[in-house]
Amino acid sequence: MIWPVQDKGILRIIDANLNRTREGMRVCEDVVRFVLNDAASTKTLKAIRHDLVDIIASSKVSLPALYSSRDTGADVGADFSWLERKSDWQSIFFANMQRTKESMRVLEEFFKLFDNRTGKRFKDLRFRVYALEKKVTSRSKALSDSKHHRQAETIAC
Repeated sequence: MIWPVQDKGILRIIDANLNRTREGMRVCEDVVRFVLNDAASTKTLKAIRHDLVDIIASSKVSLPALYSSRDTGADVGADFSWLERKSDWQSIFFANMQRTKESMRVLEEFFKLFDNRTGKRFKDLRFRVYALEKKVTSRSKALSDSKHHRQAETIAC
């Protein structure tokens, strides 16, 4: 299959969100591995990360096209002066879970432009992340009691 996307803006969206997804998942994986010592959730997050790589490989995404579209110097949203310091590891975990889910949603939507099957695979992966987040949160008193978890529940309602 020939990579159908030629629009540099779409390529930049896909590239940025692939990076966000991988980065957010890695942060969450490290929290469940090193802070929570949760072997099962670590294994699940690792499997989800590997499934992400498989989705990209089977989608025939042109990595050279993504890399050539990248222009971080001209990115109008790359001003990081707004970044705030996180107060604890729980806030880091929840922020990165949210980052992962949001970026997977963006990938789902933009892949639907030319490849519904890959869009659906991103949707399925996103729902696995929702389930894992619930499982990890319910198994960890430090996460379930966290003010960040309560804030996330309030926003979801």
